[in-house]
Amino acid sequence: MGNSRFPSCFRNIRSHFQQFRMREIQLGSHTVMSHGYSVARTHRHDWLILLLLVVLEIILYIIHPFYRFVGKDMMTDLKYPLKSNTVPVWAVPMYAVILPMFIFLFVYIRRRDVYDLHHAVLGLLFSVLVTAVITDAIKDAVGRPRPYFFWRCFPDGKDVYDKLGNVICHGDKNVIKEGHKSFPSGHTSWSFAGLGFLSLYLSGKIKAFDRTDHVAKLCIVFLPLLMASLVAVSRVDDYWHHWQDVFAGGLIGLIVATFCYLQFFPPPYHHEGWGPYAYFRMLEETSATNYTPNGQNLNSGHTQPTAAQEENQEGHGCLGCVGLSGETDHHHNTTLDEIECGNVRK
Repeated sequence: MGNSRFPSCFRNIRSHFQQFRMREIQLGSHTVMSHGYSVARTHRHDWLILLLLVVLEIILYIIHPFYRFVGKDMMTDLKYPLKSNTVPVWAVPMYAVILPMFIFLFVYIRRRDVYDLHHAVLGLLFSVLVTAVITDAIKDAVGRPRPYFFWRCFPDGKDVYDKLGNVICHGDKNVIKEGHKSFPSGHTSWSFAGLGFLSLYLSGKIKAFDRTDHVAKLCIVFLPLLMASLVAVSRVDDYWHHWQDVFAGGLIGLIVATFCYLQFFPPPYHHEGWGPYAYFRMLEETSATNYTPNGQNLNSGHTQPTAAQEENQEGHGCLGCVGLSGETDHHHNTTLDEIECGNVRK
């Protein structure tokens, strides 16, 4: 009986394989122009929450932090020179937000996948804004003085204290306010939130953990993290932060970036880690629409792939972004073979 039904088993496997390849042809047919509005509309609530995070961040930046007790004996560790920023404030969103977005756009130009572009941008913005809200909330609650707090509090170098030994600052109010925002480091948390997300994104796109022993891929993965680390070191060198501030900021940024990335993308070591969850859901929905239960293609003879779509189907290309690897195809077919033929034996 098993031999008599073997052709049926073979046809089922073949139809599943054709279905799998047909789904890949759909890769180039989901662009910003064709599906951008529908994708953004599906996530309209996420974008609304994003705007609320922006408002909350502005409020946290404006309000006064906690002014903790600063005695005369504490000033010994708070008399570091008052220096300017090696990395200016305006540069942080440039390398932590704009730079990753340019890379997302480059990947989109090659793949024409609006799901990847939309979810990468949305995930990055959530990573940075959630990190900013957490960072500034802790800054305001802790109120730790910066290493050069003495010169913010007493710009003329003449220190004054009350009866309890607490400082009586006579500097500019806004300067004093900023002097109580040392913990954690905002530069560092933003850097690791944005560049940490980019590192995860790149590791998925180049399939850094595909077990092919190409350790050189890790250089690309570590490059954004190195950049964020150098920014963190500059904050200590400029005496704007204590080392504990930088360590905590980096930890917050990395944790939030990881959570936000995994919300939209599989883990980088997963065999489907090169694309967002929404893309694979779209493939499943497309296959369910285009095929009947017996595996017959309803659109056969009516849909011709474009040149761009055929190019996407051929190989991996730069960044490993153009399709599933042959190893994935083999795994897919092997699994189907086991399922179908297992049913025959039963």
